[in-house]
Amino acid sequence: MSDRPANSSGNAESASVDLDAATRRLMAALDALESAVERRHEADRDENELAIRIQALGADRSRLADELDGSLVKSRRLERANREIAERLDAAIGTIRSVLDAGDSS
Repeated sequence: MSDRPANSSGNAESASVDLDAATRRLMAALDALESAVERRHEADRDENELAIRIQALGADRSRLADELDGSLVKSRRLERANREIAERLDAAIGTIRSVLDAGDSS
């Protein structure tokens, strides 16, 4: 009924072979688990590094946005000053022309 030998040494050998096979499967499973844990740790490290980079990019973006706002304010001030200077120059040129024209007519 059984393919195994009926003597006790055969049963001991069979049990030893089964135990060795089970031990090898257990060791393979533990190696696979260890590899999976290591891959997970690497993925977590990569995720943390990515989060740090994203945070740094966000900080850079905020800093650049602030600098851009400051530059826009400065640019508008310069444009306003430029218009005022142009108006004053036009007025001065008009005054000089009127003085020259008055001198020529005398």
